[in-house]
This record gives sequence, C-alpha cells and structure tokens, in this order.
Amino acid sequence: MPPHSPSAAGVPDEGDDRSVPPVRQALSDSVYERIKAMVMDHEIAPGARVGIESLARALKVSPTPVREALARLESDGLVVKRALSGYRATELLTRQGLEELFEMRLLLEPRAAALAAANATEAQLDGLERIVEEMQVQPSPNGRYASYRDFAALDQRFHEAIGQAAHRPLLADAVERLHAHLHIFRLSNVVGAGGPTVAEHERIVRAVLRRNPERAAEAMTEHLTRSMERQRDEGDEPAPASSIR
Repeated sequence: MPPHSPSAAGVPDEGDDRSVPPVRQALSDSVYERIKAMVMDHEIAPGARVGIESLARALKVSPTPVREALARLESDGLVVKRALSGYRATELLTRQGLEELFEMRLLLEPRAAALAAANATEAQLDGLERIVEEMQVQPSPNGRYASYRDFAALDQRFHEAIGQAAHRPLLADAVERLHAHLHIFRLSNVVGAGGPTVAEHERIVRAVLRRNPERAAEAMTEHLTRSMERQRDEGDEPAPASSIR
C-alpha cells in the first residue's frame, strides 16, 4: 500500500550493517496490511483500543510484528499511541475535518501541479503517465479495503509523484504527510468514483506534459473540488455526527 520510510518498514538505512531477513520482512508487511485492513474496514472501530497481545493471538503471530505494524500505522495516521493507554484507532474525520483536509490540499496541491509542469524531469513525466495507465485498469472503489487497496495506493502514488515532480522537498513532504487517501477512503470508498478520478488525473497529467503550469493548477483544483463534492454527496446519507459514512 502506501510507500513508507525505510526505518518505518523495519528496513535498515543505507550504510547500516544490519539486515532484515526476507522471511521476517514478509511477515512484517503481511501483518501490517492485515491490521490496516481491519482499521480501514472498521473491524477495529474508530477510537477503539488496539491491543497488541489480542491482535497477536487473532493473527497467530508473535507480538513483535504487531508492534512493528502499529508503529507504521501510527506514521500513516491510522492509529495513535497514548501514554499509559497504548494504541487506539484514530477517530474518523468529521465533516469539518474533511473540509479542513481539502482546504489544506487546495492550498498545496495546485501549486505542486504548477511547479511539476515547470520542473518535472522526463523520467517523472513517464512515471506519472504509468500511474494513470495502471489506474485505468483497476476496478472502481467498491466494498471492503481488499477490493480497492491497489486503487487507493495508486491514488496516493499519483499525488505524491506530483509533489516530487515539483522539486520542492518541503512541499512534497507536506503533501505526503496529509495521508489524504487513507482518511478519505476510510470514511467511504465512494462507489463508482474510480472513473471520474482517473479522468481528472489524466487532465492533470496532460497539462503537466504540456508544461502549462496555469492549466495544471486549474486541473488539480478541479479534481480536488470534485473529489470533495463526491464526499459531501456520500455524506448526505444519515450518519452519526462524528462520521460522514
């Protein structure tokens, strides 16, 4: 799923003499994905305590890969660790929180798209085109996390790739740290949103390929605005005050 830092994944930094056995790394990644799915599908309820020992028993693994997975999920913003009480799943975004998330994205990402149009390397342009091509063959978001995991990962890669292509490290880092795709898909996968999302991404890429910063910013603004509207439409269904699901 989402890219993660070497240290978060349990992979040693470059120059570190230590190594992680492939079998252990595969187990760590598997446990991470299984717990992430439980959080995304609300099998672990928003706000609920996440017990390391109980998860280890349920997944039939030792506590060590569970701890590693929870550390990664904390960096994803899906769990929080509190003193004396351990880990808890983060609460869902409220309507106000969703609007604030998109407000931040609208401040950051159109600028990133404009800078990408001016600064992207040929390799980065090729990478953006490949991501959109991969998204075109993915099924639309639908059902449980396992069914849209790859689509969500590509959505994340696309927006982070735009940030990287801007060649502004602080801006790219800010876009990545929002983890917007996780928070939004956790609220609702918005059935049928795959087609519009891919079409909007294509318009952004065309503007970047044409080296048109103004049009790239406009296309990104249009995409984010429509994405927010889709979430609002989904949120019109009756729901608890703390959730738009």
